[in-house]
Amino acid sequence: QVQLVESGGGLVQAGGSLRLSCAASGRPTFSRSAMGWFRQAPGKEREFVAAISWSGGNVYYADSVKGRFTISRDNAKNTMYLRMNNLKPEDTAVYYCAADLTGLGTGRVGVGHWGQGTQVTVFS
Repeated sequence: QVQLVESGGGLVQAGGSLRLSCAASGRPTFSRSAMGWFRQAPGKEREFVAAISWSGGNVYYADSVKGRFTISRDNAKNTMYLRMNNLKPEDTAVYYCAADLTGLGTGRVGVGHWGQGTQVTVFS
């Protein structure tokens, strides 16, 4: 069974940094899977944050996080990361790891598997 487990969320002051991790298990081919991060704030729809191709050679970001967030992956560890710098209160949300993404770069991203989410709260 595919499992995606996020960690690294927490409470941080505006301007601070966090690094989220997503550990994948249950299938030996995650290294060939495009993966990404989404987030959902209270009362809002889930939105795309960032994605990375299986090789790490292509990355994609939402305009709202460009220049502040960095996505990366370590295929040897089946782990994906999201480094978040200069956090703002509007970044407060539950962040979800996603695997088996399709449609990257088209504006219509499909997701094969979701993690359970990790809370990020940014206070001013």
